[in-house]
Amino acid sequence: MTVEIRTKSVKPLQNTFGHLQRRFGDKPATRYQEATYDIQPSANFHYKPLWDPVREVFDARRTAVTMQDWYALKDPRQFYYGNYTTTRAKQQDAIDRTLGFVEQRDLLRSLPQHSRDLIVHAIVPLRHYEWGANTASSEVAAYGYGTAITSPAMMNAADRLGMAQHLSRIGLLIDGNTGDSLLAAKALWTDHADWQPLRREVERMFVTRDWFEVLVAQMLVADALVYPLFYQQIDAAIAGDGGSALSSLTDFLMRWYEETAKWVDAVVKTAAAENPTNKALIAGWVVTWRNRFAPALAPLAQRVLGNRSDDALAAIVAAFNTRAGKLGLGV
Repeated sequence: MTVEIRTKSVKPLQNTFGHLQRRFGDKPATRYQEATYDIQPSANFHYKPLWDPVREVFDARRTAVTMQDWYALKDPRQFYYGNYTTTRAKQQDAIDRTLGFVEQRDLLRSLPQHSRDLIVHAIVPLRHYEWGANTASSEVAAYGYGTAITSPAMMNAADRLGMAQHLSRIGLLIDGNTGDSLLAAKALWTDHADWQPLRREVERMFVTRDWFEVLVAQMLVADALVYPLFYQQIDAAIAGDGGSALSSLTDFLMRWYEETAKWVDAVVKTAAAENPTNKALIAGWVVTWRNRFAPALAPLAQRVLGNRSDDALAAIVAAFNTRAGKLGLGV
């Protein structure tokens, strides 16, 4: 008796899902494409939401920006749930090792009292700024149109809670896990004159109804001014005063900001290039929010940087203007 083994290939009828085939052709799709494109429902809704009866549950009219294809606003990082969570888990492991190193050697508590007070005054309250950014990102995720924009916006919202927790842990390293620094930071955010201009602008975004304007205000303008000011200029000032241990803990915040900026820039540049109306609208929003946030940061810059604060803010605004110019906004 002989056994003859043969192999036979079976040619699939199609190489991907029908909606991806219609968009990209009959070829294997990437995980990002499978998890992003044409996922959002666009027809056959059962009812209009009671809280907004003139619009559908998913409605492109919730922003003045218009797009022929909302899925053109793709993420250059190509994040979907799987690789996003894997990337953040690896980063969290690295952060935990750094925090453990600082805690084990008590590097923050051994700083001069002036440096510790400065960190509590100028850095720890930013946990509330990140909570505000989480709210703004959640609004984009809730009201945005197309999974290409709402999915990374929801990931960004999760990131912002992570940033807030990271800043909270810095406070706990300073106060020996008593939580006193967090209570002090909350009081500073709600009551201290230095923080009220920034808090006002953060809360102004809460009542801004155009979700694309919120994206521009928070993720393009505010972050581009806040992150370089606090995690480069103010961080350097604290390090020069004996607080160099702080820089090892804020390095991740800047690296996260630089990574996220790639997504934000791609979205804004694509939307502005879509038509002249979009370009004018987005440029107007950029100017409006830049002219709100830059003065709002002046009291905090003055508190830490003293007579160097004007030059530092001017350099940050100039760098932002250059960045906006590269996006085709010409502000």
